Amino acid sequence: MTALQVSGLQISIGRATPVAGVSLTVAPGECLAIVGESGAGKSLTARALLGLVPDGARMTADEFIVDGVDARRLDERGWRRLRGSRIALVSQDALVSLDPLRRIGAEVAEPLRIHAPRMSRSARALRVETLLTDVAMPDAARRVRQYPHELSGGLRQRALIASALAGEPAVLVADEPTTALDATVQARVLDLLRSIADRGTAVVFVSHDFAAVRRVAERVVVMQGGRFVEQGTVAQVFDAPQHPHTRELVAASHHEPPAAQAEARDEEPLVSARGLSKAFDRPAVREVSFDISRGRTLGVVGESGSGKTTLARMIVGIERPDAGTVRIGGTPWSRGDERALRRRVQLVHQNPLGAFDPRWTIGRSVREALAAGGVLRAERAARAAELLTEVGLDAAIARRRPAQLSGGQRQRAAIARALAVNPDVLVLDEPVSALDPTVRERVLALLRRLRADRDLTMVFVSHDLDVVAAVADDVLVMQDGAVVEQGPVADVFASPRHPFTRELLAAGR
Repeated sequence: MTALQVSGLQISIGRATPVAGVSLTVAPGECLAIVGESGAGKSLTARALLGLVPDGARMTADEFIVDGVDARRLDERGWRRLRGSRIALVSQDALVSLDPLRRIGAEVAEPLRIHAPRMSRSARALRVETLLTDVAMPDAARRVRQYPHELSGGLRQRALIASALAGEPAVLVADEPTTALDATVQARVLDLLRSIADRGTAVVFVSHDFAAVRRVAERVVVMQGGRFVEQGTVAQVFDAPQHPHTRELVAASHHEPPAAQAEARDEEPLVSARGLSKAFDRPAVREVSFDISRGRTLGVVGESGSGKTTLARMIVGIERPDAGTVRIGGTPWSRGDERALRRRVQLVHQNPLGAFDPRWTIGRSVREALAAGGVLRAERAARAAELLTEVGLDAAIARRRPAQLSGGQRQRAAIARALAVNPDVLVLDEPVSALDPTVRERVLALLRRLRADRDLTMVFVSHDLDVVAAVADDVLVMQDGAVVEQGPVADVFASPRHPFTRELLAAGR
C-alpha cells in the first residue's frame, strides 16, 4: 500500500521543463527525502504534490495518486478538498507562512474549520491544544494566545507542523523545514518529523542538508536539472554514491577541521574584546572576552538566542556594549575615529536579498560602498568590476538587481561590497545558512582564498558546526549570552569539555 504514488510528473513553463518526468512512491510511515542544488526542481516538485504550481505552468503525470485519490484531473476546488485532509505542506519559512496578525491557536484551528466544520468551538479549542502538545510545544495553553513574532524559530516551525497535521493528512510534505535553525533546535524538529512518520504518516522531506536527511529519512532521491539522477536507501546513496553529481554533493556536505591552521602572530591582536556585556529585555551577551590575530578566523557558534549576532554587531560597532570594550588594532570603538574604524571592519549579513536595496543594481550598490571608501567617481565602475571578478562573478552582473541573482551570487556580491573599503576584518553572520552544499562549498572556498590573498581577519557566526570546521581556526561556543568553551577548532570539536558543546556536536551529526 502506498500513501503517495506519482509517475511521469512533468511541469512545463513556456518552453522550459523544470521538472521532467519524475516518479516517486511513499508508503505510510516512510520518509522519502529529495535532495539537490538550488534550481534542481526540488521545491517545485514538492509543491506540485499539492497541486501548487506557478501561474502559467502546465502539470501532467502518467499517475498521480494521493491517499487513494486520482489527482490528475482535479480542478482547484478538488485540490482544496485534498489539501489539509489528505496531503499537507510545511514550508521553509514559518514566520512568512504564519499570519502575523493571527494568534497561533487560530492558525492551527483553520484546517479544522475547513475540514471539520461541524466540530464545536470547545472541541476545536481542545483539539488545537492537543495538536500543539503532540508536536512538543512547551506550555501549549499559553502558546495558543501568542502571535508568531512572540515565538522562536523552532517554536514557529512546530506551530506550522501542528497546523499541517490538524486535518490528519496521510502525506506530509516538508520543504526545507529546518533551514537556518541552529543545531539543537534543528535536531528537535527532525526528531518530531521522524516521530510523525513512525506514527504512520508518509513524509516527503525536501532538504539540502545531508546530515538532516540521514537523521530523518529511509530513502533518498537526488535531483538535478529537473530529473532524479540517483535514488536508493540513505546509506546506499550517501555512503556509496554512483552518479557524479551525487558524489559532488556528498563531498561538499562534510568538513573536518584543517590539520594546518593559520598561526597566531606574535603581535598585538587585531580584534580584542574584554568583558563585553549587552542587555535588551534580558541579558544578550555576558562578560565575553577574546582576541583574534591578523589573518585568523574565529568561529562563533551557539543556539538561536545565545548572543552570537549581538556579539557580531558589537564587533562592527552597530551595537554599543553596556560594559566592556572592543578594540580594532588597539583602538576602542568608544574613543576611536568611527569613520576610520568602520572602514576597517565590515559586516556580511545572513540575508543579502534584504541587505541590498532591491531598486538598485548590484553595480550601484558596490559603487556606493566604493564612494564611502573614498574612491574617485571616475574609477568606481572599473573598481566595482574588479571586485565582482575577485569574488568569482561576471562583471556583467553589475547591471542586474538583487532579485535577478541566485542565492550564491547574491552572497558573493555582498562580500564584494564589503571588500570595497579594503577592510582588515570581515564579520560574517550566517553567510551560507540557506545555500545548498555545492554553492556553500564554493562560497567557503572563496572566503578561504580571500583570507589568504588579502590577509583578512574573519569572525564567522554560524549555527552549522561543519561549516565552522571548514573555515575557522578558533571557536567560541555561546550559551545564554556567555562563552562556555573556547579554543582551537580542532581541539574543541575533538574533545569538547562543556556539556552544551557536546550537545551541539551530537545534534550536528
